[in-house]
Amino acid sequence: RARCAQGACLVSCHRRLYDLSGFVRLHPGGEQLLRRRAGTDVSAALDGPPHRHSANARRWLEQYYVGEIEPGDEQSCLPHGFSFSFQSLSETVDEKDVVAAAQTPEQTDLCYKTVDVEKDLVDWQKPLLWQVGYLGEKYDEWVHQPVDRPIRLFHSDFLEFLSKTAWYVVFMVWMPVVLYLSWVSYTSLAQGNTRLFSSFTTEYSILVHKYYFPFIFLLGMILWSLLEYLIHRFVFHMKPPASNYYLITLHFLLHGQHHKSPFDSSRLVFPPVPASLVIGFFYGVLRLLLPEVLGLSVFVGGLCGYVIYDMMHYYLHYGSPKKGTYLYGLKAYHVKHHFEHQKSGFGISTRFWDYPFRTLIPEETFKKED
Repeated sequence: RARCAQGACLVSCHRRLYDLSGFVRLHPGGEQLLRRRAGTDVSAALDGPPHRHSANARRWLEQYYVGEIEPGDEQSCLPHGFSFSFQSLSETVDEKDVVAAAQTPEQTDLCYKTVDVEKDLVDWQKPLLWQVGYLGEKYDEWVHQPVDRPIRLFHSDFLEFLSKTAWYVVFMVWMPVVLYLSWVSYTSLAQGNTRLFSSFTTEYSILVHKYYFPFIFLLGMILWSLLEYLIHRFVFHMKPPASNYYLITLHFLLHGQHHKSPFDSSRLVFPPVPASLVIGFFYGVLRLLLPEVLGLSVFVGGLCGYVIYDMMHYYLHYGSPKKGTYLYGLKAYHVKHHFEHQKSGFGISTRFWDYPFRTLIPEETFKKED
């Protein structure tokens, strides 16, 4: 009770105690929903409604296990001398208990205790990138059993540094590029010498006016949303052959590590160095297919769409959107993709493309009990 009064979030499930204090902000149903459960038994809540928790979600819960409740005991001692009671937390808490709880050392690295180095398929004390290729047919199941711990990919500190990115770096690096190229595109169109189909015919070519720029920009953003879906589905979620060490390693580098550790804050956005190579490739493709200024206008819209996508992806993992909002539904949808529906729900910034491609995650239904 004292720890809960200090802001900790302790719950029980079948007489097992869990400290969810480090996870409460990340809870897909919202922080307040989980805090309202503090000090209670969540056994029934795991089965829904409104949401039936998956096997991966229940396995995830075990990472925060701290102790057992003895049958018949009203209070059970937690590690470090904390006591836990199933009495209502709204009751008055003795000030001495609060002070004692505040002075007791906090629990640390609780989420690491269930990753047993000796029993797990990889050695977590070493970089994982060069290990996963040996998992073979066990890789697909292993990579889709998420854990709450950071991942090291490379032996080299320099390569490891390049593989990690804070969310704001993407905005700081690419938004100035978006603004500058938008200005270049608009002023170039304003010169009035950009024509569509001019390479095929001069008589029927179409003048691209400067006032068309917002619509071309928007077209680029829409094309990016389609590209986002296609890359996520067919590249990031390819199933590498169990016998191919290199394809398994590549898959883990591109996306598998994100599914293994979905809340590693340093790996939720695309690092600028490899991103620049991919962005440069798509710019070159547009230059070949469209007139220079028109291709640039579409490209800058797509680049803006990419920045929005990366920012949204980070927020869907670490943000706490208000219940009932678009982002609240999108966060729940994306977390379902991570924990239960890895073969569907490929839309991240929008669910739109999941409809025509028939990869929409089905809504949960609950039968009313008599």
